[in-house]
Amino acid sequence: PRWRREQSPCNQMFVYFCGSIRGGRDDIDVYQKIVIKLKQYGTVLTEHVSSTELTDRGEDASVAGDRFIHDRDVDWLRQSDIIVAEVTQPSLGVGYELGRGVAMKKKILCLFRPSSGRTLSAMIRGAADGEQFVVKDYNEDEVETILDEFFSNLKRT
Repeated sequence: PRWRREQSPCNQMFVYFCGSIRGGRDDIDVYQKIVIKLKQYGTVLTEHVSSTELTDRGEDASVAGDRFIHDRDVDWLRQSDIIVAEVTQPSLGVGYELGRGVAMKKKILCLFRPSSGRTLSAMIRGAADGEQFVVKDYNEDEVETILDEFFSNLKRT
């Protein structure tokens, strides 16, 4: 398949990045900035989410198929050490991934931009417990600092 993760060193952290694909690609520039920063902390299993080649039609389902994409991504969720989601653009897929991540007891960071004029789903904001499930409101110029703080807090726990 086109989006295959590379092997990484044994002590390398695996990061699962969630962002809207079929729900809309309006935030692709933000996704790229986030993924570039996340790569400083580990292997981003879902780097393709930030690709400008990927449209709101998703991966070429005629080649891979929706079942393949689902199963591969759930496998990546299982392999991940951490989940980071940009949740400003509403997405059924991102919500599903977050629910699966909670069920797998993964540490999750959700990033939301209030400047979008949207209101974050109560199911996301209400899930925040400040430890296992963290929701941070941010402006685009703050995203790198928020990620630095989040990952440095991980190392302390």
